[in-house]
Amino acid sequence: MSTGFFKVPIAENEEIVNYAPGTIERARLKQTLSEMWSTVVDIPMIIDGKEVRSGNKIAIRPPHDHKHILGNYHRGDATHVQMAIKAALAAKSKWEALPWENRASIFLKAASLLAGKHRSRINAATMIGQSKNAFQAEIDSACELIDFYRFNAQFMTEIYSQQPESAPLTWNRMEQRALEGFVFALTPFNFTSIAGNLPTAPALMGNTVVWKPSNTQIYSARIIMEVLMEAGLPDGVINLVFVSGPVAGKEIFSHRDFAGIHYTGSTEVFQNIWKTIGENIHNFKSYPRIVGETGGKDFVMAHSSANVEQLATALVRGAFEYQGQKCSAVSRAYIPESLWPSLKDKMGSFLSEIKMGSPEDFRNFFNAVIDEASFDKLASYIENAKNDKDAEIVFGGGCDKSIGYFIEPTVILTSNPHYITMEEELFGPVLTLYVYEDDQFEETLDLLDNTSIYALTGAIFSKDRYAIELATKKLQNAAGNFYINDKPTGAVVGQQPFGGARGSGTNDKAGSVINLLRWVQPRTIKENFRPPTEYKYMFMQEE
Repeated sequence: MSTGFFKVPIAENEEIVNYAPGTIERARLKQTLSEMWSTVVDIPMIIDGKEVRSGNKIAIRPPHDHKHILGNYHRGDATHVQMAIKAALAAKSKWEALPWENRASIFLKAASLLAGKHRSRINAATMIGQSKNAFQAEIDSACELIDFYRFNAQFMTEIYSQQPESAPLTWNRMEQRALEGFVFALTPFNFTSIAGNLPTAPALMGNTVVWKPSNTQIYSARIIMEVLMEAGLPDGVINLVFVSGPVAGKEIFSHRDFAGIHYTGSTEVFQNIWKTIGENIHNFKSYPRIVGETGGKDFVMAHSSANVEQLATALVRGAFEYQGQKCSAVSRAYIPESLWPSLKDKMGSFLSEIKMGSPEDFRNFFNAVIDEASFDKLASYIENAKNDKDAEIVFGGGCDKSIGYFIEPTVILTSNPHYITMEEELFGPVLTLYVYEDDQFEETLDLLDNTSIYALTGAIFSKDRYAIELATKKLQNAAGNFYINDKPTGAVVGQQPFGGARGSGTNDKAGSVINLLRWVQPRTIKENFRPPTEYKYMFMQEE
């Protein structure tokens, strides 16, 4: 048996393709979009490496054209969750025992496949399945997912290499074991990269996984699974099931071998999951790891010294890229009175240029929200604002679901800093502004800090270093990812580990060593080269 101390290739962030007119990448992506649009696919579950079809087919429709059918997925039931758990547990011992470099190789190969032959497929699937423009799909489903796979492999080696000190005549060692049981990955619709990372981060560390994606992300989830299988992922390591949340929860959170959950989604659902796990704690073999990133009511705080063009750009991009359907999207902003007139003009100029429509038309910055339920919720908030004395629709406010679920980029001005859209997460293209008196900067920082239950992302815009320092200190608990003179979206793996606290989750920082540490349990081993042969100690000797 040959051995060695192995180093994975040094991880570097994947270069973003710009899809400029005339490029090969643009032509290839457009061709892939056309092919996918014209092909109705049949999407089975993948359990123990096998395609599983229930016969209960559910149509997948693009949010921007809900009359069109992209494909059908097979809805599962409790028996399929049971099958997935059984497959994960059966695969566990062999997968955990596989030398780590072999596990790393699989995910490094997957990254290479995504960077090459499958790049246009994963991007096109995200664009038409989740209504995301070419650039937003590129930075998400290609670049970020590639980064997760490459950086996680590097972080794994860092974890394994951390070893304790040893005293003379002893040898102390630390090994990292996978969790005892199976892990449940419950993933969201808005980021294909998150959907691809949540099941694979635990798997990289030797765990086996049951993966339930969002129903509105299944179209691209299938490609992630295909890539992983092509990269050599063994049967049963990750099992993909299409069931409702309650069905999955009933089977998983009552199973003795449930070892942990990796989650991104709403705060309410996460809190209910936590409660259920707590109520069932006596049933489990060990205390489950609960790792979750949930909601946000992300902010921009502007000081009177802020650059208006930079501020306007950050608000438009931060609030309206991917229709505001990012956990990190700006949804509330605090603007000094002296800047409001010029900021209003600049934002109005930007918003008047934005084109809205299908992501297949590359001229469109803005696309549809994910589904009818989201559309109806957002439309109701906008309609209420139109009739509320505390609110004024400054820009946008139009809603139309006749063809797709389109809601205009909407800016609400409120005179009430506790207006409902300043406090509640809407998860859509609605930005609420509160204008404060310039000399109330410090008081407004306190107001901001105490307004929301969330603490995910936030930003301060200022040229004044004293103001920046004050905001950074006062808002230290208001955001897990804090930005100075930059929009609070677009965290990059390996550069800005992502996650928040308070009502925004457990802050276990996806894209860092911190997250991977949650999927292992350490064992310390001490070996004594000269064991004592006498029970007495020196202090016991006679004078």
